[in-house]
Amino acid sequence: MILEEKPEGPGAGEDIGRLQAAGSGGQGCESPAQARRSRLQSYRARIRQQMEKELQMRAGAENLYRATSNSQVRETVALELGRVNSSLQLLQEELQELGGPDEAQPGRHRRPALGCRVHAFGPSDGVTAPMIPLGLKETKELDWATPLQELISAHFGEDGASYEAEIRELEGLRQAMRTPSRDEAGLELLAAYYNQLCFLDARFSAPARSLGPVFHWYDALTGLPAQQRALAFEKGSVLFNLGALHSQIAARQDRRCAEGARLAGRAFQSAAGAFCFLSGNFSQAPSPDMSAASLCALERLMAAQAQECAFEGLSLTPAAAHDCLAQEAAQVAAEYRRVQAAMAQPPAHSCIPASWTALVQVKAEHFRALAHYHAAAGLCDGAPAAAGSPPSSEQVFPAEPEERRRLAKAHLKRSILGQEEALRLHALCRVLRQVDLLQAAVARALRRSLARYSQLDREDDFSEVAEAPDIQPKTQQKPEVRTPSLTGGKGTDLFHRLGPLSVFSARNRWRLVGPVHLTRGEDGFGLTLRGDSPVLVAAVAPGGRAAEAGLKEGDYIVSVNGQPCRWWKHTEVVAQLRAAGEAGASLQVVSLLPGPTLPAAQGDRRPALPLRSQRQRGGEPAPAPPSPRRLLGWSRTGKGGKTRGPAVPRAATEAAVPSPERPGQL
Repeated sequence: MILEEKPEGPGAGEDIGRLQAAGSGGQGCESPAQARRSRLQSYRARIRQQMEKELQMRAGAENLYRATSNSQVRETVALELGRVNSSLQLLQEELQELGGPDEAQPGRHRRPALGCRVHAFGPSDGVTAPMIPLGLKETKELDWATPLQELISAHFGEDGASYEAEIRELEGLRQAMRTPSRDEAGLELLAAYYNQLCFLDARFSAPARSLGPVFHWYDALTGLPAQQRALAFEKGSVLFNLGALHSQIAARQDRRCAEGARLAGRAFQSAAGAFCFLSGNFSQAPSPDMSAASLCALERLMAAQAQECAFEGLSLTPAAAHDCLAQEAAQVAAEYRRVQAAMAQPPAHSCIPASWTALVQVKAEHFRALAHYHAAAGLCDGAPAAAGSPPSSEQVFPAEPEERRRLAKAHLKRSILGQEEALRLHALCRVLRQVDLLQAAVARALRRSLARYSQLDREDDFSEVAEAPDIQPKTQQKPEVRTPSLTGGKGTDLFHRLGPLSVFSARNRWRLVGPVHLTRGEDGFGLTLRGDSPVLVAAVAPGGRAAEAGLKEGDYIVSVNGQPCRWWKHTEVVAQLRAAGEAGASLQVVSLLPGPTLPAAQGDRRPALPLRSQRQRGGEPAPAPPSPRRLLGWSRTGKGGKTRGPAVPRAATEAAVPSPERPGQL
C-alpha cells in the first residue's frame, strides 16, 4: 500500500497553500476543478519521484548482486530486490489508476496490498473476499536498430538504414508494451508485440547465431534480474505478462454482481491458460517465476480463483439451492488446497510471497466452512429437490425434523470452528492483518453461522452434537483453462519489404545475381515461371536467351526493370516481361544455396504456437536446428511424437504460400 507523503515541519501545509494561491496570479482561490487538477499533478509527481528512488536502489542492488559471490550478501540483496520489485509494482498501479477515467485522489481509500497486490470490492455489507493478481515482469530499454540494421545489410544485401521507420515502430511497440493498460487494449498490445517477435524469430534468427540484442527482464515474484540473447526469452516474458495482465483485469472486476463475477472468472481462466501454456512449453527457465514449479502454482492459483468466481456467481442467483452451494464451496476449498500443495514445492516455495500462502490457507478454511453452512441451511429450509443430490455422498437426509435439526447443528458447529480457524490464520500473518476486507468477509460468515446456530439451539437440548460428515466437492461450472488469443494483435510483418518468409529469412542462404539483361529471341525468353511471391524460374531452355544470360532453374526473381517484385503475383511478372518487347528486361534474381547441417542442441525447444504442418506453410523449407547457445526454447509434440516447426503468425505463412496457377512459359 502506498502511503501519501505529507509536508514536513509545522505550517508546511499553510506554506503550500499560500504558494498555490500566489501562483494563481492573485485572482483569489482556485476553482474546484483547478484545485483537483493541481492535487492530481502533485500526486503524480510524488509517485514518479518515489519510482525514481526505487529504480536507483534497484540499479545499485542489481550491480552488487552481479558483482558479489558471497552467498549471504546475495541473499540479502535478493530480499532487497524483492522489496523494490513489490514497491515498483504498487507505484505503477497507483500511477495507472490516476490516469484512468475514475482518477484517484490523494488520501482516498486504497485497495489493500498483499504480496504484489490484492483487489476486492464492496463495503462491509456484502463484501467479497480479495483476489491475488500477479505483477508484470519489468524489462529494460532495448536497442533494436544496431543488430537489425547489421543483419539486413550483411545477410539480405539491402541498406539497413532504409528500414529506420520499421525499426522505430518496433521499438515504439516494445516501449508501449512495457506499461500496458489494464484492459482489452493492453492485451491487444501484448499480443501485437508477441506476433512481431514471431516474425522476427522466423526472419532474423539464424541457426548459427543469435539475434544480437541482450534481453533484460526482472523476476515478477522476486525482482531478481535475468538476461539472455535468446529471442525465446523475450517471447516467454511477454506471454507471462499476458497471463499476469489477465489476472489484474480479473481482480479489478466488481464481483458483487453476476456479470462482474462472470467476467472475472473468464479472465482468471485466460490467466491460467497462459501459465499452463508456458509450463508445458518451456525448459531451463532463466528466472524463478518461469520455472515449472512456479508456473504450476500460478496456474492452479488462477484456476482456483476462477472457481471462486463461479461460486460467487451462483450464490448471487436467487434460485440457487443450498445443497448445490455447499458442494460448490467444497469444490473451491479443494482447489485452494491443491494450490497450497503446489506452492509448497521447490523452488516455488522460496519465491511465492508468504502472504499469498497464508491467504490460500485462509480461503481453504473459509470455503470449507461455507460448505458446512450451506449444508445446514439446506437441512433447515427443507428437503432437497427430487432431482437434486445431498451435500455428501455418504449422507442421507433424515426424514424426522428433530434429526434434521441435530444434523444441521453439527454442520453449523463445523462451520463456526472453520471460520474461527480462518480468522486465526488471518491474524498470524502480518500482511493479512492489514487486509480489512478479508477479515470482514470471514467475520461476516462467522456471524451468520452463529446466528443460525442460536436459532437451532434449545435450552432443554443436552444431547451431544454428532460429528457432521465432510461435504464432497462437486461443481456444475468447472472453469476450463482458456489459452489466451494471440491473433487479436497486429498481424502485419513490420519488415514485409524484405520479402516472403519462405525464402527471405536468416535461416536460408542465397546468392544475389544481377542485374541480368534478358532479351527476347525467336522462341521467346526461353524460361518457364511458376508460383507467386516470389516468382520461381521453374525451367530454363538449353541454349535459350535465359540460359545465355545466366539464369538457372530454381532462381527467384526479385526485381524487374528496377522494380522490386518479391511480393508480385505470377501474372504481374509475366505481364512485365511480355511488355518489354525487343529491348528486353533487366532482372535481378537470388539463388538459394545449400545450408550447413548442424547437430541439434539437446534440451532446446522451439516455439510452437500456432502450429502448422509443412504443407500448410506452403512448402516452406524446414528450419535448421537451433544454436546450442540458446538456453530457453519451446516445443510441442504432435501425433507420433514428431516435433513441429516454429511459430509464424498467420499473415507470414499465408503470404509465403505459392499460387496453384499453372507455370507460365515465356
